[in-house]
Amino acid sequence: MTDEIPAIDSASGSGVPIRGNDIDTDQIIPARFMKVVTFDGLGEFAFFDQRYDEHDEPKAHPMNEAHFQDASIMVVNANFGCGSSREHAPQALMRWGIDAIVGESFAEIFAGNCLALGIPTVTADHETIVELQEWVDENPDGDIDVDVENETVTYGDTTVDVTVDDAQRKALTEGVWDTTALMKSNADAVAEKAAALPYVDD
Repeated sequence: MTDEIPAIDSASGSGVPIRGNDIDTDQIIPARFMKVVTFDGLGEFAFFDQRYDEHDEPKAHPMNEAHFQDASIMVVNANFGCGSSREHAPQALMRWGIDAIVGESFAEIFAGNCLALGIPTVTADHETIVELQEWVDENPDGDIDVDVENETVTYGDTTVDVTVDDAQRKALTEGVWDTTALMKSNADAVAEKAAALPYVDD
């Protein structure tokens, strides 16, 4: 483990329920907001077309509700993050304030892009997720504890088993999820290896 990349054993905070199957990345961050040079400020555009009408007036949506504004754990349904592979989608969620996502299932590329930001994506069955979403509605200030290492989610007096992809769990708990920082911290080893390769020119 490097000193620069923190191990992520768990995440905790209040929740926000986002209901619906097959929510794609274009819903999470519409394409017109992807022209930015940096990811800064993307959070305000997360789920923009679901949150605002054509006149930019707020619509009924959990992320517009005052009691969910401090949420850091998103609770979603099946095949969340499907569609295009845009890394802007998890960037927007992270910059809105999301630290972990609990759901029925995730699109593989989306989950990989979340991992690259240190955002755990943990899964449970449909009934478990529905019960958690209902609890969040009733307890918007209640804490949800996502234990990546032990594959559990705890809320109120309830602890449920969840699944964390083995490679994701290893990367998060061993602090090797940020591959860019990992390469940077091992720059000398990378340069040495590159110099030894016959097909890499100076």
